[in-house]
Amino acid sequence: MPAADVIPAAAPRLLARLRELMARGAASLPDLVGLVAGELVAEVASIYVRRPGDLLELAATCGLNPDSVGRTRLRVGEGIVGLCAASGQVMNLPDAQNHPAFAYRPETGEEPYAAMLAVPVRRAGRTLGVLAVQNRATRYYGAEEVEELETVAMLLAEVLAAGGAEPGGTQGVVAAVSRVFAGVPLLGGILLGPVVLPGAVQYAGPLLAEDPQAELVRLEAAAERMRRNLDALIAGRIAEDAVGADASREVLEAYRLVVADGGWLRRVAEAIRGGLAAEAAVQRVAGDVHDRMRRVADPYLRERLADLEDMAGRLLGELAGAAARPPVPPGAILLARRLGPAELLDWHARGIAGVAIEEASPAGHAAILARSLELPALGGVRGATAAAGPGDEAVLDADHGTLILRPDAEVRELCLREVETRRAAQAGWSLLRDRPAMTADGVRVQLMLNLGLALELEQIERTGADGVGLFRTEIAMLARGAVVDVAEQAALYARVLDAAAGRPVVFRTLDLGGDKLMPGAEPQEEENPAMGWRSLRVGLDRPAILRRQLRALLLAAAGRDLSVMFPMVATVAEFRAARDLLLAEARRVRPAPGRLSIGAMLEVPALLWQLDTLLEEADFLSIGSNDLMQFLFAADRGSPAMAGRYDLLSPPVFDLLEQVARRAAAARGGRGVPVSLCGEAAGRPAEAMALVGIGIMSLSMPASGLFPVKAMLRDLDLAGFRAVLATLRRGAGGAASLREPILAWAREHGLPV
Repeated sequence: MPAADVIPAAAPRLLARLRELMARGAASLPDLVGLVAGELVAEVASIYVRRPGDLLELAATCGLNPDSVGRTRLRVGEGIVGLCAASGQVMNLPDAQNHPAFAYRPETGEEPYAAMLAVPVRRAGRTLGVLAVQNRATRYYGAEEVEELETVAMLLAEVLAAGGAEPGGTQGVVAAVSRVFAGVPLLGGILLGPVVLPGAVQYAGPLLAEDPQAELVRLEAAAERMRRNLDALIAGRIAEDAVGADASREVLEAYRLVVADGGWLRRVAEAIRGGLAAEAAVQRVAGDVHDRMRRVADPYLRERLADLEDMAGRLLGELAGAAARPPVPPGAILLARRLGPAELLDWHARGIAGVAIEEASPAGHAAILARSLELPALGGVRGATAAAGPGDEAVLDADHGTLILRPDAEVRELCLREVETRRAAQAGWSLLRDRPAMTADGVRVQLMLNLGLALELEQIERTGADGVGLFRTEIAMLARGAVVDVAEQAALYARVLDAAAGRPVVFRTLDLGGDKLMPGAEPQEEENPAMGWRSLRVGLDRPAILRRQLRALLLAAAGRDLSVMFPMVATVAEFRAARDLLLAEARRVRPAPGRLSIGAMLEVPALLWQLDTLLEEADFLSIGSNDLMQFLFAADRGSPAMAGRYDLLSPPVFDLLEQVARRAAAARGGRGVPVSLCGEAAGRPAEAMALVGIGIMSLSMPASGLFPVKAMLRDLDLAGFRAVLATLRRGAGGAASLREPILAWAREHGLPV
């Protein structure tokens, strides 16, 4: 790390005075500003506290007009103080009044003062206020003065969070202002619960050390325990199911390298020698890391800083002992800037009910795993972690893409009513498990599952699904961080076939590339990775990898029926090349599968102009709705700005899908080729109703969607709906979507959509 990261020791005299002040229980705001002014030889010391509406109010001062206390206010982002609060950065200005951001407030009487040092007061990622000093002389404040003021700001954050320092009272220093964040739904659902933040171990003990040497001993002991725990994790004594669990050995090794780097711990030790308690020193350095993370553009440095931030949370946990992993409260919502799959599995085991991630898209690994675990999830909620504190109540509306922090009473009540309504509906869904998916007028629909992890296999029996319409074979490899050998692959695929117990299973070959980086590979420099070197293109260019997987699938079948499909086929020639590799491996493996079915995914629109030829050669066709939609509308499915812009329930999509279903039914002299649609859309009742309405009678979906879709189908008069849908399509007149009239018809007929 750069030399500028070294933190100078705080002045021992200031820390001693602070300790005396705390011991007397006299840590009021006027006392604090008086102490700061005296110790830093500042002519002005002031505390601004954040109020509702993103206002900063002058709460205490030594040196400015005392009548301005409680009267002077600045908006966050306004003036030097407001800019400090908005950016979370220290402002060290030799001539503040000539700075472009300076905002003059005549009632303060600050005209004579030139130099200004402003430090944000932050706790658990939230800015609670600003601590500032001023002097008449034009000068920069030195590094030790900055360090001293930051130390006082740490103490002040605890005072403000405790609510005991507001002039005229003890309540309301930090108001619980409701905040709304828009996100991208990863898996639908709605819940109300307390927020938990990864690594947000908050230390409630003394900030100042009585015995710095004893604190250093505690630090080293905690660091050693952390190293041992990481060694155990890497050795597999914690993550026992290496295939089913999404724990990358390479990532864990990277963590261990960060832990072994003594530079970070030396900075913590220096802060302890300066007089801080071990926990306070770790929080201090972690806060510095967090603030700089927001200003680093280089991806490699950001990942290294993220590792340091994670290590700080682990170290705080070791120092806190039993408090390191407090029980997760019922109904908790995990809120994170980014989340690795292994970490998500760990939090799921601890009992979280939902998740919101700032840096996540519907196609990302965290999103796929959240759907596998059936956790209501949102991605793209930028800024939410900085605005939330541990224990804040939140509404996670993953159906409509909204996270509401600290909801008001009305929103809270609406959410509770909706949760209760859904709970009542779900109580009846379990009765549908052993009943066939059939419409009210007797039409059978095949409902399959999308799976990708060993831990999901129990969902087949639990839901009573007709089979597995999509097994994502790349997920286990991404979990391991390596392309596993043939024997290990075959063992996993055999487990899937065993769990299916004779039901059909469709294995998709490796869909790597794009946002799913091949294990051990360097990122490709591609402007449009979703349309770049990925999926079947990788397999055909690296045939050894593809052939090993195909051999593993054939070995796993061990004489049973086997269905294999190739993703992102753009030409019939590509399908033929992949099929020939599979057939070549099939000639070498004994026993041969009872029946080998070879299919293609329709995701690239170019296949529509080769469809008749493809249908003569493929045994089945699976429509990948996610990629097909993004390529059809030229809309990146990982972009929050594009989420919801184009609708599956639109005239062009209906025309395309109906054409595929009709031509597949007529193929091979009328014998037909089976067609299914897989994707999250298949698991939403409104979309499922429309899909069967245009003739797609096999749907593959996340487990969370199967019961709602089956419940809808049992009440659906399919013949009547098809007539209505045909009328709506004829009268579309260029409409962007038919969703509203379809939903209106469903509601009129009491369908649960």
